[in-house]
Amino acid sequence: MKIVLFDIDGTLLWTDGAGRRAVHQALEFVFGSSVPENHEFDGKTDPQIVRELMQRVGTSDDVIEARLTETLSRYVELLLGELAQADYAGNVYPGIPSLLDALEARDDVLLGLLTGNVREGATAKLSAVGIARDRFKVGAFGSDNASRPELPAIARRQAEELLGHPVRGNDVVVIGDTPADMRCGLGIGARAIGVATGRYSVEELQACRTGVVFADLSDTVAVMRAIIGD
Repeated sequence: MKIVLFDIDGTLLWTDGAGRRAVHQALEFVFGSSVPENHEFDGKTDPQIVRELMQRVGTSDDVIEARLTETLSRYVELLLGELAQADYAGNVYPGIPSLLDALEARDDVLLGLLTGNVREGATAKLSAVGIARDRFKVGAFGSDNASRPELPAIARRQAEELLGHPVRGNDVVVIGDTPADMRCGLGIGARAIGVATGRYSVEELQACRTGVVFADLSDTVAVMRAIIGD
C-alpha cells in the first residue's frame, strides 16, 4: 500500500495570490501592522508564515503566540472572501485530474494531503478549484504542526489507524513543488516526487537529491511509475 501525499499550492492548484492577500489582511486586522510584501511563503506552514512576518516587523514572540489562533481564524475568513471574488474553477495544474483519478482507482494507494495550509484553508482552496476534499483519506496540515518535517509522521499515523497495520516509511510518497516538500519526509524514510509547477525549477528541485522531479504531472504513466514503482 502506497500512501501518496500531495502538497496543495504550486502542486495541485493555484489561487492567484488569494492566500497571500488574506494573510496580509489578517495580520493588519489582528496586529495593526503592515508587513513586507516580498516575504517568501513557498514551502512554509501558515503558522510559520505568521510568525516570520510579525518577527520581521519587531513583534515579540509572546505577543505573536497569544494572537496566533485569532490570526489564523481571521485568515480563513478572509481567504473565503478572496476566493469568492473570482472564479477559480479549473485552476489545477496539468495532469492533476487524470493523476488523481488513476491513483484513486487503485486498491493499493491511499490518497492524502501534506500541506502547510491550515485545515480549513486547504479545504477552501480545494473547493474553489473543484477538487473534492474527501478524495484525500488522510491529511497533515499546518494546523497540526507548524514544522513541515513533522507532518509526514502525522499522515503516516493516520494511514496506519485507517488501514489497521504499520506503514513503512518508503511506502509514503510526498509530492510537492518546493525543496521543503522534497526534504520533509526524510525523517521517516519517505520518498519524494518534485514538480516544477511552482516557483522552483526542475534543476533547483533536483539539487535536493531526494527524489525524481517532473516539469509537471501531465505524463500520468510516468508519474504513476515513479509513485508505484511498477
